[in-house]
Amino acid sequence: MGVVHCGAIFIRICQFYFVQCLCSPEAGEGRKMNNQFRREDIDFYSNGTRCSAWLYLPNVDKRCPVIVMAHGLGGVREMRLDAYAERFAAAGYACFLFDYRNHGASDGNKRQRINVKEQLADWNSAIDFIKKNDSIDDSKILLFGSSFSGGHVITLSAHRIDILATVAQCPYTNTLATVKTVSPLSALKIFPFAIADVLSSITGYHPVMIKLVDAPGKVAMMAVSDYKKVFKLMPENLKFVNKAPARSVLEFFKYSPSRYTKNIGIPIFYAVCRKDTLAPAWATIKCAKRSKKATIKEYDCGHFDIYLGDYFENAIVDYIGFFDKITKG
Repeated sequence: MGVVHCGAIFIRICQFYFVQCLCSPEAGEGRKMNNQFRREDIDFYSNGTRCSAWLYLPNVDKRCPVIVMAHGLGGVREMRLDAYAERFAAAGYACFLFDYRNHGASDGNKRQRINVKEQLADWNSAIDFIKKNDSIDDSKILLFGSSFSGGHVITLSAHRIDILATVAQCPYTNTLATVKTVSPLSALKIFPFAIADVLSSITGYHPVMIKLVDAPGKVAMMAVSDYKKVFKLMPENLKFVNKAPARSVLEFFKYSPSRYTKNIGIPIFYAVCRKDTLAPAWATIKCAKRSKKATIKEYDCGHFDIYLGDYFENAIVDYIGFFDKITKG
């Protein structure tokens, strides 16, 4: 009897740790959580270009609120946004997670180009597309954006009338604030490449590429001290393209989502990283206070830390709680 009893205890312990591994945020890449949801590959079109998306659907017999999601500057959906989507889906939310045109699994013949107008068009196309899905409650359209896409969801929340609530995580808000994070040396090095790339695009030659992320002083769009943390967001099998056409840096100078924050009338959650090297906390808080129904929460971490570990765990619980309050009253 003693041996049988010990064996039963051992089995229960193994079961416990197996469940914990499945539900761990670090196990987010590609894993399903206890059959609480399913993931479907879906394509939609934005201005004639095929965009690739994952639709996460909770296993319930009713229409679900949907969270539309996309990544930040040069990012793709596998870079930990799938972890967020899985946790949202396990909490009862459908998630529509897509790659922008020219990025990841989406089509486009100008690969890696970062263009604000095109990306906002992709967001609008994604929202309009998923609203028509029979599994979606089209009265409960929610947005989640992080970093550069955090700026996009701010802009969309001010301009669309069909958005119920939004989460903007460490969002890009202000041109001047972001420029201040770039070292003068990096800025001086980037602009000759940007000018060369513009000239190259006019004459029809191949784009002049620079790195997306690198160390301070290097030629990169994000030349920051914690740049190596970007690579922790990637699964081993991801073929991440760490480059973009140099003219993409000029997009920052004509795009400041902060100008729209005072026009946002819906509930919006601003997740602020106190140690952010790319989206300074002071700038995010300043613009967030202009939104009528803002929730502002500070996390004691850097720009890339919030995607992982305890910071991720704390943030995702806050986001789900925020959306629950809006959708469930």
